[in-house]
Amino acid sequence: MFTGIIEATAGVLKSTDGSLILERPAMFDDIKLGASICVSGVCLSIVAFDDQSMRFDVIDETLSKTTLGDLKSGDVVNLERALKVSDRFEGHIVQGHVEGTTDIGHWTLDIGVLEIVLPDALVPFVIEKGSIAIDGVSLTVASMVDAVCTVALIPHTLSNTTLGSLKTGDRVNIETDILGRYILSSRL
Repeated sequence: MFTGIIEATAGVLKSTDGSLILERPAMFDDIKLGASICVSGVCLSIVAFDDQSMRFDVIDETLSKTTLGDLKSGDVVNLERALKVSDRFEGHIVQGHVEGTTDIGHWTLDIGVLEIVLPDALVPFVIEKGSIAIDGVSLTVASMVDAVCTVALIPHTLSNTTLGSLKTGDRVNIETDILGRYILSSRL
C-alpha cells in the first residue's frame, strides 16, 4: 500500500517488453528483493538492484493497461516505497493498481490547473473534493463535471513530481480512491 506522496523521481535506464530498469535514488537505501515500489502509479516488485539501478519485471497486462509500455530510456517516473506501519499516513490509500489511462485535456501550468477526461468506467468513483491518484500522485479533486476532472497542483508537487513536466495530450495513469470504490460497489 502507498499514500501517493512521491518520494523521488528517477530516470528510465532501459525499458523492454518484459523489464524496466530505473535509476536508484540514493534515499532508497533500504530496498530489498521483492520490495514493492510504486512507479508512476503502478505497483512493481524489485527483481534485481545495485547501487545505481533497480530492475522490475513487467508483464504484458501491465504494459497494455498503463503508461509503462510507453516508457523509453531517458523518461522520468515518480517513485514511492511501500508504506511502513509506523509512517505517518499522508495523501490517501493508493494501491498501485491502475484502473485506466487518459490524456491530459487542458493544462494551465502557470496556475497549476490540470484537467483530464476520465474513462466512463471510472466516473462513478470520482467526486469533487475526493481523492484521485494521477501517475501515483495523491491529489484532491477540485471539480468534477460529467467526465471532466480538474485538480489543482501546488508548486511543491509541480517541482517534485513528473506532473510539472506534463503537456496537453500526454497520457497518465489513473487510480480512483479505493474507499469510494468499495462504498459504491457495496450499494450495487
